[in-house]
Amino acid sequence: PYRSAPPRMLRARAAGWTLLLCALLGRSPGLPTAVNITWSSINFKTILRWQPKPSDYFYTVEILGQTSNTQRKCIQTTETECDVTDVLRNVRETYTAHILSVTSSRMDNFEQPPYAVSENFTPYNQTILGKPEIQNYTQKDSKMSIVFKDPLTPYMFPNGSFQSVRDIFKNDLEYKLYYWKDQSSGKKDATTKSNKFEINVESTKNYCFYIQGIIPSRSKSRTGQESMVLCTKYGTEVFIILAAVAVAVLALAIALPVILCKRKRAKLAREKQPLNGP
Repeated sequence: PYRSAPPRMLRARAAGWTLLLCALLGRSPGLPTAVNITWSSINFKTILRWQPKPSDYFYTVEILGQTSNTQRKCIQTTETECDVTDVLRNVRETYTAHILSVTSSRMDNFEQPPYAVSENFTPYNQTILGKPEIQNYTQKDSKMSIVFKDPLTPYMFPNGSFQSVRDIFKNDLEYKLYYWKDQSSGKKDATTKSNKFEINVESTKNYCFYIQGIIPSRSKSRTGQESMVLCTKYGTEVFIILAAVAVAVLALAIALPVILCKRKRAKLAREKQPLNGP
């Protein structure tokens, strides 16, 4: 026959359920956590972005490295992006971001706030190379020369000057030149590890070109941003000289008959004047 549980056991069970119910009812609803977390990095300037915009709560960013201590950035911010460049100085380190959803009161105690985790990010392998700055370009006869400057990073040397991408990537960095005859679609390319291109071209043609940084050792994000497209103006000087000569010849052709006509009239006038007697 069925026997009911002893009164003491029933009271214990009731107390347990009561405590659980109180805990559930007393727990505040969880804060929303960040979604769509992305790393945006150009020339090692790195911005972390996410969604949604917070309402009645804040975000705090924690950056965790494989071998470095956890560092906090953008503490209790209402923004949905955070510049984390200065805590990613070890560019070969792989980092993860925790985006904490916090209230001002929750930051004062030891309770772990809810958070979202980003994908891993390694600046050396994932930052995008910015646009090279073209400093000078010339086309003389069948030679075209182009001199350009490496993009700068936000990181500085002890003397206060900014490091370039070449200072960090060293021999891993290359540049590719794409060039073509003006008003033509057929492109050619050349590669260099220096800051200068010298290529052979047709001496009577104008050429357009752009430059792009490359990290061949990468499996992804190998190519950087393209520089602005520029075009040579071969033969412009010759055209200006010829135009000036043509203008001078035309002016002379107009002026010469006028001068000759005036001289002829002056001669006729002198011949018509009577000779004065003694």
